[in-house]
Amino acid sequence: MTDASPTAPRRPGEPALAALGLAAPALSPDDASPHTFPGGGRWRTEVPSVEGPEALAVVLKEASRLDVPIHRISQGSGIWMLTDAEITEMVEATGERDIELCLFTGPRGTWDIGASTRSDSRGGGLRARGHDAMAGCVEDAVRATELGVKCLLVADEGVLWTLHRARVAGILPADTTFKVSALIGPVNPASYAVYENLGADSLNVPSDLTLNHLTEIRRVSAAPMDMYIEAPDDLGGYIRMYEVAELIRRGAPLYLKFGLSKTPGIYPYGHHLRDLTLSTARERVRRGRLALDLLARHGADGDMAPLGSRLPGALSRFDTPS
Repeated sequence: MTDASPTAPRRPGEPALAALGLAAPALSPDDASPHTFPGGGRWRTEVPSVEGPEALAVVLKEASRLDVPIHRISQGSGIWMLTDAEITEMVEATGERDIELCLFTGPRGTWDIGASTRSDSRGGGLRARGHDAMAGCVEDAVRATELGVKCLLVADEGVLWTLHRARVAGILPADTTFKVSALIGPVNPASYAVYENLGADSLNVPSDLTLNHLTEIRRVSAAPMDMYIEAPDDLGGYIRMYEVAELIRRGAPLYLKFGLSKTPGIYPYGHHLRDLTLSTARERVRRGRLALDLLARHGADGDMAPLGSRLPGALSRFDTPS
């Protein structure tokens, strides 16, 4: 991005500011991530909070209308909130378009009876409280993969390690991937590397991490990173559209997540939240189009990973018990 040729990507406002003597300092190539997705490409896209087949249909229709490429669809309420028929419908609809479907595993502390999660400290947060909650997550994982789901969203380190061991042991299919929730996302290079070694195949990081934080992480790990370009309010409501090109440059391989601020929470989803869920699903796709348009205007929309690609490449893992 330091290339001065006419075809080089430009930074927001760059020509006008340079003409006024307010040009930004040159970007350092030392800050750039050297990593890519396997098969090529430095970024993929994700539409989160797609809470069932009806919301999925809305997202797919709007993505076709606005020409928004989608690599991954994710859901936040949990596998246990969907019937077998609903999961199968989502698997088939995403499979027809070669889109990865990621569903959230089981019980989490914020919906449990533990009072500490409602205290100011938030206690254990989303983590699975006790053996039974962990078992519920495993039950969800086995059920979902038997129905054809290939990506599972996890919000607990112990559940992640257990599911990775199950994958190694053949209890779960070998090509199952695990995605770490933004609500427990790592915030430093060491914790990012620990999650990778526990079995994570892509990791949500909090959307308030600085550009330097991304560079620090990329010096120790090549595991795919997920980041809300626009975060929901319960994750801070941050909107970082004008940073998209630089987020890719620093954080690749990176999933661009098209979230939505200024909306009420919809987890756990039910039909009483139908209108809100469908309208916000549609708007998330539109937000994606806005972010992709920005990339195109800045000449930075190249290096998208091929549609249909989903695997993370070779990653570091802790040894599993024999």
